[in-house]
Amino acid sequence: MSTLSATSLWRDRRFRTFWSAQTISAFGDRVTELALPLIAVTLLDASPSQVGFLTAAVWLPNIASLFIGTWVDHRRDKRPLMIAADLARTVLLLSLPVAYWLDLLALGHLYAIAILAGTAQVVFGTAYASFFVRLVDRDQFMEANSKLSATHSISFMAGPAVGGALVQALTAPVAIIVDALSFVFSAIQISRLKITPGVSEESTEPLLQRARAGMRYVLKHPYLSRSLACATTVNFFNLMSTALLVLFASRILGLSAGTIGLAFGIGASGGLLGAVSASPLSRRFGAGPVIAAGAIIFPASIAIAAFADGPTWLKAAALGAAEFVGAFAVMCFDVPLNSLQAAVIHDHMRSRVAGAFSSINYGIRPLGAVVGGFLGTWIGVRETLLVSAAGGLLAVLWLIGSPIIRTRELTGLEPPEL
Repeated sequence: MSTLSATSLWRDRRFRTFWSAQTISAFGDRVTELALPLIAVTLLDASPSQVGFLTAAVWLPNIASLFIGTWVDHRRDKRPLMIAADLARTVLLLSLPVAYWLDLLALGHLYAIAILAGTAQVVFGTAYASFFVRLVDRDQFMEANSKLSATHSISFMAGPAVGGALVQALTAPVAIIVDALSFVFSAIQISRLKITPGVSEESTEPLLQRARAGMRYVLKHPYLSRSLACATTVNFFNLMSTALLVLFASRILGLSAGTIGLAFGIGASGGLLGAVSASPLSRRFGAGPVIAAGAIIFPASIAIAAFADGPTWLKAAALGAAEFVGAFAVMCFDVPLNSLQAAVIHDHMRSRVAGAFSSINYGIRPLGAVVGGFLGTWIGVRETLLVSAAGGLLAVLWLIGSPIIRTRELTGLEPPEL
């Protein structure tokens, strides 16, 4: 690997190739995130609970992430797995417009697509953890994560508008072809990358034993155990409010769909600003303090929307401000934390660690959404948003006394002895 520490990663052809794959794929994802529930609601007359089950199906494969990551870690070259995951999602998504043209669309088909495509995403994500550290040097982790996160944020700003236009012009099932083609592009770009494979775990132990060893590694790791507890707490309370936010904006604040979309799109710009600011903020104040600040501000930001009142423009501004502050803060949390984790994980454990994180960190999200829905019915939607904001503040307590909050820079960080 060429070392470009003193120059921007934009001058690294391999990083540009991978970045382009992730950029196109991210914009494609925004189309499917809009089109899939619209297929259920507009074409299949799905009930709210059925749409909720569809959302749960998307996250369900993350429960098996530990075992998938353990299996991935046993493969020396992760790149073929990433390509296969992209191509699998291509085929799965293309089955939707085909079923639509043949008049064979059914809710069961959507559930199957959500689960299988979600499984492919888990394979890609766990393999990516090992692939990333072979793509860029250690002192470029922060810059690389910042650039990739910035692109992800931009997709949330422009993607919904593009997706909405495509759905309106082409119908939801046909619009999904765009996402399918984005995965083809991603597979082609990744296949062009020449990355020296890392070491694989040489073990004759059964999958279950290796998975248990991976979870023990995470739970005993001084950095990983606390960061997992912190992120999981954030996600649980965040999903309580996420599940109700559109309902709150529409029914409680009385905002139109167009106004809500505009507020979300403007608010998403905070993610772009946070992604490009996370690295310089970490250099100025230290990675650990920036992570801790993000863990406080991100969940608390929903209170801005919860307190919204007054004329329509003011309520819309409050919703956009909540989104902006939250998106900025979550980038300040994610970018340095992802970079720190990449620096302190042994190479042969990376995919298992990614799997363990996803199984717990993402596996908690459906539960948070269910609890949020229950509380919204019981105590009220606005009150539930405030419970979400207050509960999320507990996440930072996991960082107190941990080495994370004392970390200033990544230079010199090494994985602990096994």
